[in-house]
This record gives sequence, structure tokens and C-alpha cells, in this order.
Amino acid sequence: MWQDLVNAGLEPKEARVYLAVLDLQRPTVAEAAEHAEVSRTNAYDITKRLVHRGLVSITDVGPTGKPAGRGRGVLTANDPGQFLDEWADRKDVLDTLVPKLRAMRAKGGSQPRVRYLEGANGIRCALFETLGWPSPLRGILSMKDLLSVPGESAMNEYIRGRQDRELWLRVVRSPERDYEHGWPTSAKHYRESRYAPAEYVFTMTTIIGQDEVAVMSSRRENFAMMIESAEYAQMQTNLFEVLWSTSSTTPFSITPEPSAG
Repeated sequence: MWQDLVNAGLEPKEARVYLAVLDLQRPTVAEAAEHAEVSRTNAYDITKRLVHRGLVSITDVGPTGKPAGRGRGVLTANDPGQFLDEWADRKDVLDTLVPKLRAMRAKGGSQPRVRYLEGANGIRCALFETLGWPSPLRGILSMKDLLSVPGESAMNEYIRGRQDRELWLRVVRSPERDYEHGWPTSAKHYRESRYAPAEYVFTMTTIIGQDEVAVMSSRRENFAMMIESAEYAQMQTNLFEVLWSTSSTTPFSITPEPSAG
């Protein structure tokens, strides 16, 4: 479980001390240190950080075990919901900070930036980066390839991410490379779908933002590319609109959409 706490934002030793406090219930710092297999010196510093984050409280108790002004300090774990509160506070800060940082980054010059991202992790990173772009997104998607890399679980997570952000996606897909059950137009899922003429087959995915374009290959070439250029994004937007105007809403009979889509 300590690894889950590390994923939630704690350092490994912090996670072990926190779990020791939960497990022992009202231990001293020395007892928590022994249980967590960290030195006492480290444990005192770690305890201060956990107290500062609101995850742990320290109380002085007298010889009878009742609270006293001075005595032995014992640790108690606060409601783990503090992790959610901390994340919500951090998200509020980031929601304000990220647009400012993007504006500063944009002032760095008019030259386009191109980033090459390798492998399945690179494709996943490129896909999820588009969740931070303004609505609507425009996309030319190869669903069979996306369900291979980055995979179905990642795609369902991405769709939920768009829903949470109310981020619309206007998408054109090739019938030949489409998902078996289809992902049709859905206001609930903030998606408007069309299907390219059958003779046009897309094995790569392109997502077009206001000033950026993400390109993701199939598993065969296994890479992604992020292009930050207002002119390039505008050109891709224009090309998308031409394709959109020639695409159809119903290429073939589509069975009901899976609940995760």
C-alpha cells in the first residue's frame, strides 16, 4: 500500500511512517520510526512534514494517558480524506497557474516547437496532453489503433477526462479502422462524430487544437509528435473542415455504444 501512497504524492519514507501511525494507532515518534524501519532522526523530520500537510496530529499526553501540557507525544492519523482536499486545493491552484505559464511560454518566440515522443508512453502522454487544450478539439482518429496503443483502459480514461472538463471533440473516423461498436455522436460524452468516405483509411490519429496539433502513429511505428504552431494548427483546422464537410454521419449500422465509451 505504501506504493499507492507514493503515487498519491508522499515520499517513500513518509508513506511508511504514515502507514505505521495508522497501523499502531497513537504511537510515539520512536515507535512509528521502528515500525516503519526509518531512523528516529528522519522520523521526527517526516512527522513534521506530515503534520504540516494535515495528515497526522501530535498530542502530548501525561503519565495517565490523559492530555497534558507536557509529556509524551503520540501520533494520530487524521481523516485520509485530507488527500482529496489537498488534491482539490492543488487543482484550483493549477487551473489558475497553467494558463499563465502557457501565456509566458507563448511569448518565448514565434518559432514553432516540435516534440517527438517515443513508444506507447509517448502516445499516451500526447493524447492526455490534449485534455488541457481549449474546446472544441478536432480529431481524425483510428480507433482500432488507439485501442491497441495506448489501449482501451487509457481511451476510457481519456473519454472520462473530456467529460469532466466538458471538452467537445469533433471527430472523423475511417469505417475500416473504427471501433467494433462505434462511438457515435453523444452530447453526454461531448462528442460529434462523422465517418470519412470508405476509400480514405486513416491508420494514424491527429488531434487539432487552437495552436497545437498532436499526431499519434499506430503500434507499427509507435511514436507521437506534438507540433506547437498557430499557422500549422490553422492549416490542419481548414483541412479538417474540408474532410468534415465530405464525411457522413452513418457509414453503416452501429450497435449501441458501450457504457465506458
